[in-house]
Order: sequence, then C-alpha cells, then structure tokens
Amino acid sequence: MKIIILGANKVGASLAENLAKEANDITVVDQNEDLLRELKDRLDIGTTMGQPSFPDVLANAGAKDADMLIAVTDSDETNLVACQVAFSLFRTPKKICRLRANSYVNYSPKLFTPEAIPIDVVISPEEIASHYIKSLLDLPGALQVMDFAEGRVQLVAVQAEHGGPLINQELRTLREHMPNVDTRVAAIFRQNRPIIPQGNTVIERDDEVFFIAARENIRTVMSEMRKVDKPYKRIIIAGGGNIGERLAASIEKQYRTKLLEIDAKRCMVLAESLQSTTILHADASQSDVLLEEGVDSADVYLALTNNDEANIMSSLLAKRLGAGKVMTLIANPAYVDLVQGGEIDIAISPQQATIGSLLTHIRRGDIVNVHSLRRGAAEAIEVIAHGDKSTSRVVGNPIEKIDLPEGATIGAIVRDDKVLIAHDDIVIQTDDHVILFLVDKSKIQEVEALFQVGFAFF
Repeated sequence: MKIIILGANKVGASLAENLAKEANDITVVDQNEDLLRELKDRLDIGTTMGQPSFPDVLANAGAKDADMLIAVTDSDETNLVACQVAFSLFRTPKKICRLRANSYVNYSPKLFTPEAIPIDVVISPEEIASHYIKSLLDLPGALQVMDFAEGRVQLVAVQAEHGGPLINQELRTLREHMPNVDTRVAAIFRQNRPIIPQGNTVIERDDEVFFIAARENIRTVMSEMRKVDKPYKRIIIAGGGNIGERLAASIEKQYRTKLLEIDAKRCMVLAESLQSTTILHADASQSDVLLEEGVDSADVYLALTNNDEANIMSSLLAKRLGAGKVMTLIANPAYVDLVQGGEIDIAISPQQATIGSLLTHIRRGDIVNVHSLRRGAAEAIEVIAHGDKSTSRVVGNPIEKIDLPEGATIGAIVRDDKVLIAHDDIVIQTDDHVILFLVDKSKIQEVEALFQVGFAFF
C-alpha cells in the first residue's frame, strides 16, 4: 500500500515506523529537514521536504498514485487543507486527518463529508487519550484497558501482586477458582519478556498479565490476580488543556474532581465549560499548593500538561506527598519505560493510543479495532471473519485447527450479542468478530492474510 504521512512529529514518526515494518511504501512530508533526515537514516522510507498542504509538495511526494494520505501535523488547518487538496487534485482514495481542536471535532458529522471537507476518518488524540484515562479510572488497578465489540469485551492488563489467589498457581486452575466466569489469559510479560500462556504456566508475582473477558466479568477476574482496589472517589488533575478539559467533563459527575491550571485566562474558559469540577488557578509544581488542595487524600493524581518534564516532576512530588495513584501523560516515548512502575504508577502515551486508532483504518482485511500494547511492542486486533469453509482458512474450523503464526493467540469471539471466550473446540463462523493478541507485531501480515477470503467467495 502506498501511504503518504504528513508530519514527521512523534505521531508521524511512530506511525511511519509501524507501517514501514509491514512492507508498505511510505513517504513522510515535513518542513523540518532534520526530522526527515533522522527518519530516513533509520527507516526504509521516502521523504519529501516542504509545506505538507502545498499541491506541488504533495505531487512530489507521489499523491497522484497514493492509496492513502494521513495528515498528522501539529496544525489542524494544515491537515484540513492537505486533505482537501489531496481530494480535489489527486482523488486520493482515503484521507485520515488528525484534529486537536474540540470545535472541529464536535462539528465533524456536518463538516467532514464529500460535499464539504472530504475527510474519511477524523482522529482526535485528545479524545482518545481522555477516553483511555477514564477507562483506567473506572477499573482501579488496571495498567491498560482495551474495549472490543463496542465494549462488550475487554482486554485488561494487571500486575500480579502478592495476595492474589492465582499467584503461584497454574493457569489451568482458573476454572476451579471461578467456575461461573469464563476468561482467558492472552499473554504474560515477565521482566519485559513475553510468555505464551499454556495450561501449566504459573503466574508469578510482578507478572504483567493480559486477560480477556466479558465486561461484566472483568472485576472478578482481576480479583484473582491482585487484591481488589477500592473504587476511586477523589481525583486531582494538573493541566487544563484539551485532554484535561475533556477528561474532567467526562468524570466530574462520577468523581470529586479538582483541576489545577496555571493560566488564569484558561481557568475562565474551564469554569464556563465544566459544571461541577473545582477549577483552581494554581501551579501544580508547588508542594504547598498540592498539600493545600488535599493531594495527600487524593485517590488519583493526573499530570496532564503539555510538558513532559513538568508532568514527571509534579507526579513525583504528588506521590511523595501522599497521592494514592499517580498517572502521568508523557509525549516522549523514550521516557515512558523509564518512569512507569516506580513512583509513577502509569505512564500514558498519547502517541501510542493514537497509533492504535490510526492502524484500525490502515490494516488490510475487515479490521474493526486495533490496540497498540506495551508501548507498541504488542498488538490486539478485532477482525471480522468472512467467507465459508471453501474460501476461508478460518471460517468453519475449530480454533485448535487454525494455523496461527507463532506468538498469536485468539482470546475471544463475539457472535451477534454473545461473547465466547476462546477454547480449542469453538468453530469460527462467518461474521464472527475474532479478537487476537500478538506479542510479535512482525506477524501482523500473516494474521491479515489468514483472514482474507479467496476469490470463490466473490
């Protein structure tokens, strides 16, 4: 697939890296020559320097025969104009646009049509990140929460802790512990190394365990891995930007929420848009401010400013002052692995959350959802099975007979409104939503090929 990516920023670079590994023809466009050179040095891709929305620049990048244009520059207006130019001049088949301003996103159903602004998919990193953080707040103790089949199924990562009933037990005993709950452990990461779960696999303390279950059973399964965390009540948010505002709006009726914002004018805007959140004009890097606002009794402290260093430092301060859990927004991927798991409980990468949403629209086959896991090292996908036994290598076969690539496991099947946790004897039917976990992303093309339908189907 020939894909043009506009923007060599962190999102564009991460996306180029992901897609270049999958035998796509990638060209990245940006005005920054240094960023393009750095990408070119480490990836087998093409680059074009220039203003990404200019027609001649897009032409030089190969827009005439591109299959897809992905506009992820830091300017909403550049992204919008580039998609319009790609459609008007080059009839680019698919255009994906990253938008950050809430105003554009809120009017997207009317704005983004073939008759108005011809954009096929709108990606809002702020909306994705705020939804992701809310999922973590709603499920105390989870490291990652991923929804599939419109939320009917969840894949959750937890750290196994001393006191969990399953610690030092074989996975085959899951059924004995929970006779009325069906679940499957999709993968285990031990000291950052993946372990493909077998019946005799023993869960050890500090393992990062990914399990899949119907939404209503998630908390029950979590209680087998660790002591049950109490529901959160008090939340402090540092940073009233787009993510902080969106998150506060989505949780203020559920939690007692305080939001600290250093800019006085922004505080006025927030006061008008939020209903029950307490807005405070304050500097979250000051210990006396945090203590005065009760950080020592907060269940969760969220550092969501646009500055990584400020987020890290205020999070460390909040933790030492007594905050229960600390979650930190970090844009630089290099920082994420360095800080998570110490005094910072969860490091949130908006880039990785955005990449997952973008990949949903890029993958071959009928892909419904893609989630990037463990900072991009692994992936979970939801794909719809099509065809019949004569045209598909999946449909009509029990799971144990499906030739999955090494490192890939089927976690669950959603059939109509019914959630089926994957067992060897379950037979895949046409239109099933199949949820897979891949610990090795280099196998994604093999998985895509596995679900492609032969010509007889058409």
